Amino acid sequence: MPGKRASILVCDDLSPAALEIFRARGFEPVVALKQTEDQLVERVQAGVQALVVRSSTRVTRRVIEAASDLRVVGRAGVGVDNVDCDAASERGVVVMNTPTGNSTTTAELAIALLLALARHIPRADRITRSGSWEKKALTGSEITGKTLGIVGLGRIGRIVAERALGLRMQVLAFDPYLDPKLAAPVPGVEFAALDELCARADFVTLHVPLSDATRNLVSRERIGLMKKGARLVNCARGGLVDEAALLEALEAGRLAGAALDVLEEEPPRQGHPLVGREDVIVTPHLGASSHEAQHAVAVDVARQICDFFELGVAHNAVNLPAVGADTLRALAPWVQLAEKLGAFLAQVTQGPLARLELTLAGEITRADTRHLPLALLVGALRHQGLDAGVNFVNAPIFARERGLELFENRHEEHAMFQSALEVTSRAANGVSHHVTGTLLGRAALVVEFDGLRLDLEAQGPLLLTRHADQPGVVGLLGGVLGRAGVNIRRIELGPRAQGDGLATGVLALYSEPSAEALAELRALGPLREVMLVRL
Repeated sequence: MPGKRASILVCDDLSPAALEIFRARGFEPVVALKQTEDQLVERVQAGVQALVVRSSTRVTRRVIEAASDLRVVGRAGVGVDNVDCDAASERGVVVMNTPTGNSTTTAELAIALLLALARHIPRADRITRSGSWEKKALTGSEITGKTLGIVGLGRIGRIVAERALGLRMQVLAFDPYLDPKLAAPVPGVEFAALDELCARADFVTLHVPLSDATRNLVSRERIGLMKKGARLVNCARGGLVDEAALLEALEAGRLAGAALDVLEEEPPRQGHPLVGREDVIVTPHLGASSHEAQHAVAVDVARQICDFFELGVAHNAVNLPAVGADTLRALAPWVQLAEKLGAFLAQVTQGPLARLELTLAGEITRADTRHLPLALLVGALRHQGLDAGVNFVNAPIFARERGLELFENRHEEHAMFQSALEVTSRAANGVSHHVTGTLLGRAALVVEFDGLRLDLEAQGPLLLTRHADQPGVVGLLGGVLGRAGVNIRRIELGPRAQGDGLATGVLALYSEPSAEALAELRALGPLREVMLVRL
């Protein structure tokens, strides 16, 4: 079979079971660990068709463009931050991950840390090893009958909920992208607003991705809502918790403890105030670190790559499903455009999306467009509280769970462009947006947003503003960004037809402004809204 001749390069340490699977199915993988970018470029130029990586190896644009025969990159794990997915899509290279292998291990770590917090286990171990036999100071709390608040009810949050219910805990859950009118996906779980969850829970555990919307989600204000003596567990991402506010609450005795597998800065600096506290458990990002999880993701990625070459099926593709090579190359920029339009609308929308309507217009309607609606969903869902686990296979399932409807229209002609994609979104709160995109060559462009004509490449950071329609606003924006060292690539300005006297600004930037710079922009008098959009 043609697949048997595929050249597979394994770049990071994998469970031997993965290599056994490759060999059992007729492949002979080459293992080359700790490759520099130059070394990897040299290797892929020799005709590599598949790369297998974990988190250490970076598959950069330079590597992908040097690999003329590359067809697939397999990530043994969930996150694909170390793979340039845009470059892969442009070259028709499928990127696939293994989103389920780590879920149980991470969930079990959260439960283990919860129990360790409740019974002071790490501290008891240290005291006993020091030669003391102290019990009174180590009096703990039962978890039976206590209330656990789970923030984020995705794959990992659901496993935590099931385990907690088995331990006879009461379970509250907050997930802004699940419809609270529908039954909770785990029977016995009660939906609650985030502030209510903080106020009622004895333990709070976090299972959401880090984004602009979730950074410092557990803020000083929300920590202030928590019960006196409550405990916090974070096995998700550093940056979800305001660490300074957490430290203040612990020092004041408001919270009884915290268990952190992740920190904003990893590894933490010497003298980090949370690391040295007796009421804080800190572990070195062990969420996926179990023999079973590492075995599972290695086996999954090996099977997926074998299926890709032998059956033409791309399980858990995060950029494109597998189609014929010629079709893939022709379709790739349109799929990428659809994904970026979904990401754009999700980021400019406050709260969950309820409806997406995709209109394909012009010559694109005569092409194979079956993957464009999926790409739109994937782009939107990745910015609606889901992590990199969303892909072309499971996106419709996640959309149904969140009450997100997708509709498709087709028009044989477009008034302005040879081909275009138009998307109208409606949020759960009724607010709608409209965006239009097209291609210039193979480059994706955003050409309209809510009636404002644009000519922007759909890449990099964009800054969207709603501001008073008065002279001097551009100067104020430029001043803040200039002091922050952020250069502006392009500015588009114009009124939006709302009759509110406000103008819209869209600024394409060379780099992202810092949180401090964004705060300074939002404090400017003429500005009413400031949104950072990542494409």
